[in-house]
Amino acid sequence: MELKPTMLQERIATLDILRGISLVGILLVNMYTFYLPMPHIDLASWFTTPSDIVWQKNIDIYVQGSFYPLFAMLFGYGLAMQWQKAQSRQQNFYTLGLRRLSILFAFGFIHAVLIWWGDILMMYAFCGVFLVLLLRLSPIWLLASALIINGLMQAFMLFVVGIVNFNTKVDDYLDIVSVEKAITAYGTGNWVDAFLQRLTDLSTQAGIEMWFVALFTILPYMLIGAAASKWRLVERAKELKWLWLTFAIAGLVIGIGIKSLSIMFTRTYLLDYLKVYIGGPVLSVGYIGVIVLLCLVPIMPKLLSPFAKIGRMSLTMYILQSIIGTCLFYQFGFGWYGKVSVETGVLIAVGIIVVQMIIAEIWLSKWKQGPLETIWRKLTYNQKVEVR
Repeated sequence: MELKPTMLQERIATLDILRGISLVGILLVNMYTFYLPMPHIDLASWFTTPSDIVWQKNIDIYVQGSFYPLFAMLFGYGLAMQWQKAQSRQQNFYTLGLRRLSILFAFGFIHAVLIWWGDILMMYAFCGVFLVLLLRLSPIWLLASALIINGLMQAFMLFVVGIVNFNTKVDDYLDIVSVEKAITAYGTGNWVDAFLQRLTDLSTQAGIEMWFVALFTILPYMLIGAAASKWRLVERAKELKWLWLTFAIAGLVIGIGIKSLSIMFTRTYLLDYLKVYIGGPVLSVGYIGVIVLLCLVPIMPKLLSPFAKIGRMSLTMYILQSIIGTCLFYQFGFGWYGKVSVETGVLIAVGIIVVQMIIAEIWLSKWKQGPLETIWRKLTYNQKVEVR
């Protein structure tokens, strides 16, 4: 018996809505990388105009660092669902799962080299291999593994911060040489100039140390998602509404509170650490709780269906965001690099999402899945997958 792809009627609307909303948050953060010389600057000290500073601070609190954990948990949730389906049919998931991840890695590599250096797909595929190897664990052990792995990272980071000195003010980071090169390549150069600069930036984004760090910052969230999948927390949301209410309230209050500390008080290494590694993930749990609870209200899944549709096409939409972003800001496109405010960047991001919702609506009225999802599944299952 062969494994089959997930059919439309098997999809869970809440998960698609979560994916769609996470794409909004991811784009809001990624916008910086499209029009600023990232990763060679410190965002918290880069902006000088009052409006830019206010907008940057709000994105820092409510968005930055809170949507990649959300998407990683969804990734783990989905992969665990596929594993459980295979187990119920007494099928071997490992060969297919590893093939699926290998193809995702290839998508990410092409994306990073030819379109945008900030790709996350390769890291997800890499961490996904370790997740697949651990999927036989019970949900409690998946959760325990996540806490242990993340706990080791937290202990190490606290040790490093302690050496630096908890109360030391953060030094403003600025690599002026790299900044000038990026501005020249992306802001005034042609496609070849942007390509060469992209390889340079990619070497920073995907350096050897980053692969190691990903196992402690991305894999744990995937494990948490896999545990939640085995417990069927989303499918049983109505039954577990008080648990989700607790997640929502605690996640929002604690997450926003922790992430606000470095803005309310003098910015130190300790407060920056708490904001990134504690506040961000906690707030993502709060967001998940709110969305799951909203989806329990009968009319909300229909109202949120535009997010669900881009969520069903998350791979295609993620790549499309990069294509649109580079075309808008790089010199070989509209040339807006370095010429927009943070507020304008947010408005552009909202506009991109609206366009994507329209595209998803039209596309899914004719086909059952996105174009890249079709290719991914066809290569994964080594057979023709009809999408009409």
